[in-house]
Amino acid sequence: MDWAGTAVDFGCFAPVGAFMKAFEEKGIRLTSEEIRLPMGKAKIEHIRALLEMERIRSQFAASYRREWNVDDVTEINKSFERNLFLTLAHYAVPIPGVVEAMNILREQGVKIGSTTGYTRAMMDIVQPEAAKRGYSADCCVTPDGLPAGRPAPFMIFRNMINLNVQHADCVVKIGDTLEDIREGLHAKVHVVGVIMGSSELGLSADETEKLPPNELSKKMNAVGNRMLQAGAHHVLDSIEELPCLIHTINSTM
Repeated sequence: MDWAGTAVDFGCFAPVGAFMKAFEEKGIRLTSEEIRLPMGKAKIEHIRALLEMERIRSQFAASYRREWNVDDVTEINKSFERNLFLTLAHYAVPIPGVVEAMNILREQGVKIGSTTGYTRAMMDIVQPEAAKRGYSADCCVTPDGLPAGRPAPFMIFRNMINLNVQHADCVVKIGDTLEDIREGLHAKVHVVGVIMGSSELGLSADETEKLPPNELSKKMNAVGNRMLQAGAHHVLDSIEELPCLIHTINSTM
């Protein structure tokens, strides 16, 4: 399981707001759509990916009369972390259906591992806050200390080691971003995208509820198609569908 946008933080808004403020402090204006494009990467890699986008690179060069460098990445990352830590605890609410789905899977003996683009220090805030609200994972691996974060498969491999899972075909990777999907593909596991509450959909729970059904359906179909095109083996409208999908996968093995 991924965390923000999959397990907690409906719509994945905590990092979006922090990235926006961090870049604003540097005099660079971003859109939420731009911010969400690299979502799922380790956060410092996310910053590099944003700075490499042509519009943002050009805006930076026009403002500073030079290209960005590693010192800029470090400065923006420090600002991002400062802004994120101010609000992170408020974005640890489980997405509807997650707690119930995980309880069903646990009763069936399924182990719940997790990967994330957050650092360990960030997860030290998110995990206990999510646990207060009923959600926990049996293992949580962050990019810290690994050769690379997403889309590399190392966090999945670390989960397999920690949870004593010896075969990749016994692993299902669930996430809300295209980086999640690529991570799972690189680990050669079953890959599942979840639409509702995802960063790819980019809607809050309130926005989702107020959107006319036909508009919501169009947006969800577009997200599902992007996930399938990225290589997801399965796409779910809601995490509530996961136990049924796990049963189907088990029956075909």
